[in-house]
Amino acid sequence: MKLGSRNKMFGGEQALWSAPSAACNCDMQFAVFIPPGKGPFPVLYWLSGLTCTPMNFVEKAGAQKLATELGIILVAPDTSPRGEGVADDAAYDLGQGAGFYLSTTQNPWREYFQMDRWIIEELVPLIDQKFATDPTRRGIFGHSMGGHGALTLHLKRPDIFKTCSAFSPIVAPMQVPWGQKAFRTYLGDNQSDWKQYDACQLVEASPGPAHILIDQGLDDTFLAEQLRPELFELACKKASQQVTVRRQVGYDHSYYFIASFIEDHLRWHEAQFDK
Repeated sequence: MKLGSRNKMFGGEQALWSAPSAACNCDMQFAVFIPPGKGPFPVLYWLSGLTCTPMNFVEKAGAQKLATELGIILVAPDTSPRGEGVADDAAYDLGQGAGFYLSTTQNPWREYFQMDRWIIEELVPLIDQKFATDPTRRGIFGHSMGGHGALTLHLKRPDIFKTCSAFSPIVAPMQVPWGQKAFRTYLGDNQSDWKQYDACQLVEASPGPAHILIDQGLDDTFLAEQLRPELFELACKKASQQVTVRRQVGYDHSYYFIASFIEDHLRWHEAQFDK
């Protein structure tokens, strides 16, 4: 691990790290907040949305004060591989900053864009090795593209991520433009290959043990075309999956929205850890 920055914050430490990744064939960045004390601590993984770096969450969400109070480690991975030579695209919703938390099968992406493998096979073990975590109390949450990642990673690996919540997630990528564009580019045209990265498909096939929390702003300009939380509610009803979807009047897709309800999500995970 290579230290990029370190700052004392609310008695704990907020740091930016990088480490070589075999899955992504480059150094990958991730932010870690460690509360004061000896641990072992529960750990929450935050997955950010399109165009974001780890610092969007670190600087805008306002989660560290409550994480200190609750004694929770916060980990914010980057949203994609980065660097000279890494495949990219001029569009904001493909390439660097837009990894969609999946493992690509198509050129030129597959040499680098193995995001779910990096998180599950490399990052989680590294965090457990280097910091005082409690692996029995590990959760995942995220925003937009990161909400999609949080839901899919939890539903596929509830043994790793016991709890799950999301802000404005892309719940049905197979049915919306963002997801269709990314899946066709990263996975090819065979839609049967897409199902493993679609939360609606996953929950119907294998509902998870956790009670999932979703917050969605009703003034979100992406709500009707890209997000469509009602599709996930319907899939959860069919699968008997516990889910609470809160529709927040007047809130948009921004970190102003996230900061307004981040405390609820941290407390939600804390309450779910011991159930």
